[in-house]
Amino acid sequence: MANLKMKEAALIYLDRSGGLQKFVDDCKYYNDSKQSYAVYRFSILINPSDIVELDAELGNHILHQPLKAAQIFQSVCFVAVKTLSLIGQLQTETQINIVLKLTHLPPLRSYSLDLCEFPLDYASQRFYMMQGIVIAMTTVTKYTQGARFLCSDEACPLSKGFEYIRVHVPGATESATVRNDFLCNLCSSSLQEDRKFRVLGDKQIVEIITAKALHAFQGYSNNQPFRFQSLTVFLRDESVSKMNIGNEYKIIGIPTCVRTSQTAVCIEANSIISYNPEVPSGISDNFRYLLSLTSSSCWKFTAILANIFASQIVPPGTYNLLKLCLLMSLVQTSDRNKELKDCLDILIITSDTLLVDRLLNFSLNLVPRGIRHPVSTEIFPALSRNKYGTGAVSIQAGSALLAKGGICFIGDLASHKKDKLEQLQSVVESRSITVYIPGKKFGDDINQQMTFPVQCSFWSFVDMDSSSRRNMQKTNTLIGQMDCSSIPANLVEAFGLLINCNESSSCYPLISTVQHTLKKAIDPEEMLYVASKKFTTEDFEKMLAFAKNLNVEFSLEAERMIHGYYLASRRIRTDSISGSKLSASALKHLVSLAEAHARLNLRNKVLKEDVLIAALLFETSLTLKYGATVFCVAPNAVFPFELYNEEYLEQRDIYLTQCQQQLQQFIATYGPGTAIFTSDE
Repeated sequence: MANLKMKEAALIYLDRSGGLQKFVDDCKYYNDSKQSYAVYRFSILINPSDIVELDAELGNHILHQPLKAAQIFQSVCFVAVKTLSLIGQLQTETQINIVLKLTHLPPLRSYSLDLCEFPLDYASQRFYMMQGIVIAMTTVTKYTQGARFLCSDEACPLSKGFEYIRVHVPGATESATVRNDFLCNLCSSSLQEDRKFRVLGDKQIVEIITAKALHAFQGYSNNQPFRFQSLTVFLRDESVSKMNIGNEYKIIGIPTCVRTSQTAVCIEANSIISYNPEVPSGISDNFRYLLSLTSSSCWKFTAILANIFASQIVPPGTYNLLKLCLLMSLVQTSDRNKELKDCLDILIITSDTLLVDRLLNFSLNLVPRGIRHPVSTEIFPALSRNKYGTGAVSIQAGSALLAKGGICFIGDLASHKKDKLEQLQSVVESRSITVYIPGKKFGDDINQQMTFPVQCSFWSFVDMDSSSRRNMQKTNTLIGQMDCSSIPANLVEAFGLLINCNESSSCYPLISTVQHTLKKAIDPEEMLYVASKKFTTEDFEKMLAFAKNLNVEFSLEAERMIHGYYLASRRIRTDSISGSKLSASALKHLVSLAEAHARLNLRNKVLKEDVLIAALLFETSLTLKYGATVFCVAPNAVFPFELYNEEYLEQRDIYLTQCQQQLQQFIATYGPGTAIFTSDE
């Protein structure tokens, strides 16, 4: 009676939810098909909340005994087929394969599977919700959805018909569905598969890790030991190819234990939901107050941010140019599973690699996808054999795909071999990586290739004080040009920003840095500056999370100015022999810089003041690469004065206003057709 009641509830739910009409349409497809089927597969979408409200017992079966619940729906569907004569060829109930697809699970702790907890429950055979980032996936292969078996004894009545039907159930291996040692229940003779009725489906295996595990890739340490382990997820049929490497997903599935060379806990995926974190609602009160104090200027707020940023690593007022560029790169990241179009890559030339390394590592930890690339691993996807023996090739993510929407810090360029640097150049230019899969090597007849978008910003530095580089220094460089002959020229050009970070120059006082380092060595936890107490690391995290989710657009004035500067700069750096020195991506870099400065100002509109900062940073980078031109920009143009108080901020504003006038004059002189001073364009 209980089963009958649940079957009635299942039928009512199918009718109310529209599932019954979909089932009828699927039956029509099978009935009209000229192909003969042993197994008829139907996917039914289930909303657990609606089911529980309709019939609590059926809802409990779906959530905690999904295989028994599928049998209830199987029985209902079989009766519907026979009553309505939907599929003429159908003979037995076992020929119907029902797959229940859940829309969600109750938001209760008992339905959540935390990948950091141990042990994992893989014995209950019920649904759990888990969340993780895809770090590897295989190519798509086939598996057996269902098969028909017949008794080998021709005198046995079960040597015909569709009594012996085997279908895949969650957690089952291929040998559990198809093998040669099954026996007839009637005469105990061996069963033989009728191969022409075998039904194949698509299968893919992915590996996920919890987002907490990214701390292992961030150079992060809070002196608390932790471990993490990837979890294998089996995707089948409709779920295949719905997950991308580097994306984060919520997965509804049934844990199971798979025995290979070693026992492993896996998940048979039922439903996949793309995960998008909530957008932060605002910034801290201290930042809000600072923003109101500097509202009269478009440059003061970001200047103060750069001045006080990372005061745990370097004293305020030092490395301001580098810190501003790092902040601008950070606000061009994204926490959501969407395409990141405006990356901001940074290449730093420095003689103090230790301090720069600490500063970059500190900055990485302010965004969820800040990845410090370990030298012993691969930056880009690599191939390996699948450990589950499915014949598929496993594609490992690599640091760049793992950093999707964030930052990939690859350390010193000198630590990478020539072929890796050439690959890096190609990726930075195209923002994609193609993986070639040789068929013969991995037991396939054909070669394959897969292309992945690379959606992260790259940070790197070059140690100009190394002995090999000192011996290679050129003497015939142009005014303002930095000797970068030790770095492939095309790679330098590919990076959006080239920064000369020389701590011994007047821009970076050496004494204050030494004092800071000594004090931190004595007491690492001490807050040495007032700025560190008022504007904490958490405040910066919250502010950056808010800023990078701002949707910005260009004002007409800013758009004219940025195009005018690009055309003028391209014109003066073009000669008849080598053509233009500006790459095709130069305009894209300029746009990214201007947008980043607007976001850092917590504005939705890009103004001409943002374009000025973008132009100064870009021109400084060009000067380091090719030498100065008629639009001569000082190395410290963005920070011409040390920011001690309000008076110095005012002086900087006056200086930048003069720079803006020079930029407009430069555009008017060398950018014909831009007409930035006319209103009728």
